[in-house]
Order: sequence, then C-alpha cells, then structure tokens
Amino acid sequence: IKNKINMLQKNITAIVLTRNEELHIKRCVENLKNVCSKIYVVDSFSTDSTCDIAQSCGAIVLQNKYINQAQQFQWALDNCHVETDWVMRLDADEYLTEVLMSELKEKLPTMSDDVSGVYLPRRVRFMDRTLRFGNSRPICLLRLWRRGAAYMEQRWMDEQMILNDGGSSVTFDNYFIDENLNGLTEWTSKHNNYSNREILTLLDNRYNLFAGDGSDGSLKLRNAQKSLYYRTPRFFRALAYFLLRYVCFLGFLDGIPGLIWLTLQSYWYRFLVDSKIYEMEKMLGSNPSRESIISYVRQYYNISVE
Repeated sequence: IKNKINMLQKNITAIVLTRNEELHIKRCVENLKNVCSKIYVVDSFSTDSTCDIAQSCGAIVLQNKYINQAQQFQWALDNCHVETDWVMRLDADEYLTEVLMSELKEKLPTMSDDVSGVYLPRRVRFMDRTLRFGNSRPICLLRLWRRGAAYMEQRWMDEQMILNDGGSSVTFDNYFIDENLNGLTEWTSKHNNYSNREILTLLDNRYNLFAGDGSDGSLKLRNAQKSLYYRTPRFFRALAYFLLRYVCFLGFLDGIPGLIWLTLQSYWYRFLVDSKIYEMEKMLGSNPSRESIISYVRQYYNISVE
C-alpha cells in the first residue's frame, strides 16, 4: 500500500535546463526527488561540474546545443522519455517549498481528468530574504502539465508553456522559490544578456523577424501589455515602473534586499533596454530595414536570427 501511495504521489517527471549550474543543481535535484520519479537535466555543454553533480544525485543528463531557452526546452520535451502522467519545468536555481510539495502530493492523485495544467506561484528569495511585495498580485506560471498537454512557445524572451486547445488549469496555493546564489556580478551579466533578448522580442513585434513566432492569445496579451509600456516616454517609463512597484505595491516593505532587487530589476534593467534601443536607433535610424536589424544584432549581440 505504501509503495502504491508513493507511485501516485511521484507521478511527475521534471525537466531542468542547465549551463554551468554547479552551485545550484544539487539543491534543485535533491529537492525534486521528493515529488518526482524521474528528473532530466538537459545541459548545454557546461564547462563546470554540473553534469557530474546531477548524475551523482540520480538525474538523467542529456546534452544539446543551446540557441535559446524556448528552443532548448522544446527539444527537451521532444527527446526526454516521459512515462509519467505529469511533467514539471523547474530552473536550476529554483526549488519547491515544503508546503508546495505537500500540496502536490495531496492534490495530484485526485486531480480531475479535465485539468491539464497547474499554475504555481513564484517568489524570489534575494540576499537571504523572501520578497513578498512589489507586485500587484503573485506571479503564477504554468510549471506542471499533463504529458502531451502543453508546448513551449517559441520566442526569445519571457517564453512560457502553453496548454493545448481545450485544456483547463488550476492554480495551487503554495509557491516555489527562485533563489540564485551567484551574486550581483553574475546577476547583472545575465540581465545584460536578457536585455538583448528583450530587444529582439520588441523588434520581432515590429518587423516580424521570426516567422510564425507566437500566435496564441496568451502571448498576444503579453505583447499588448508590453506595447502599452513601450508607448510611454523612453527612460521616464523605467523610473515610473520602479516607483509603481516600490511605492504603490509596497516594495519598500522588503527592506534593503527589496530596494536593491527592485532598483536593479525594475529600473536599471528597464533603463538599460531603453539605452540599447536609443543606441541602435542612433546607428540605424528610427525606421531601419529588416536586413540592417539582423546584421546589427548579429554584430553587437552575437545573436543570429536566421
């Protein structure tokens, strides 16, 4: 009876993408083993000990050349041998809380057959503090879905899993944690690369750089929301966004860690994107051709879009 209960409670296969994640991967895999029967680590040829650590913890390691997060995860969905009813996506620097694991074990075995996906709330832990303020509502992401019931939308930034037509979803009460341990130097470097991908998404919306990229309603809604943001005055919008989150959404209640996080994430990063847009327009003009944009991002961002 106990083994049967364990099989029902661990009816999940997890997929984790990695690239030089030796600082996080053990925590991630050991955490997932509490609720998952199989864990795949899809690595993009790490140069550190990520793969060795993952294998020593019991994960199955596959490797694939990295283009972007969306393509890498879709490759994982196509190539990982999933036999469980449920599939979970988790980043290497994320982990499930104890209360969320209990909720998964309690609810999944009796989940209605018409539910195809589960949205999980996410909270950021930064400088030893779990940030609880600064947003109008909790950020919930589709991180758990029935096998074959979802696909990864193909875009360069803010990619998400999307349920197939007809799939319904529920949102769980308890959250998972995003806690990167690499420090601010790595954080700023990573977000510098994110800013390039954000600009690619903006350019795609305007110039259709990637044929067929993102036609679902969820993506159109997020594009519309970003379009509203980018119609406000350049540079000013970054400050306004920071003040909205720090003052109106009570981000100041998270203390010094909250101040640092929101300054970097909602002001510095947004200001950097605006600065790079300004830089590109100074070099290419305000209405560049598609070909000149492709050449520009290849030269300055080291990204090939064709």
